[in-house]
Amino acid sequence: MLSLVVPTVVLGLKLLLLLPCVDHLSSKMFTFPQQTNSAHVRLRTSKNSFSALTVCHRSFTDLKRDHGLFSLALPSNANEFVLFFKYDTQEIQPHLKAGKVGYRVLDYKPNQWHSICTTWESSTGLVQLWFNGQPLSRKYVSGGQAAMSGSPIITLGQEQDSHGGGFDITQSFIGMMTDVHMWDYVLSSCEIQKYMSELSFTPGNVLNWAALDFQINGRVLIENKSLYCQ
Repeated sequence: MLSLVVPTVVLGLKLLLLLPCVDHLSSKMFTFPQQTNSAHVRLRTSKNSFSALTVCHRSFTDLKRDHGLFSLALPSNANEFVLFFKYDTQEIQPHLKAGKVGYRVLDYKPNQWHSICTTWESSTGLVQLWFNGQPLSRKYVSGGQAAMSGSPIITLGQEQDSHGGGFDITQSFIGMMTDVHMWDYVLSSCEIQKYMSELSFTPGNVLNWAALDFQINGRVLIENKSLYCQ
């Protein structure tokens, strides 16, 4: 069972609504408890230029509709890098600039934790999805050979249709999310496997869950990770 948020933590969350926070979240998760077009977590980074990236996270949801998993917007493009689940085709879709590709993930089952990593490199324009430890095909994305440059806004819980906003309630995420990391290079397959297996790995140099700079907006809770046995 999920741990309850005690009043002292709730008071802390109220402060987070007003001020950015750098916190050690190694044993924590974000809980997005309701459908909304406003509640989200904004992640902050000082980096504003990327020629490659890797993004990893773990998520848990029972949604039976489209929903965003990770959204990076630039002033020039709201969909600079987006990870999106398309329900009707049962695809996880990495969006990159004006292009996208789809990965049929038949075991994206509800009410289970899933570990997802996505890589991209401008030198080839290729993306690759890793799902629960399994590497999937490397695919070319139209426009993917152009580097990213600008002031990024990164959100969890909402998919941006404008730089920092334009949220669609029907694409909001409901569930839990944890272990969000981002690197400005393509992580090696060995390091990705270590992440997937929850072993010691090189933390993200853009976003590091163990020292995350974030701001909570609306009803999003910080809770202890839910435990499960295999």
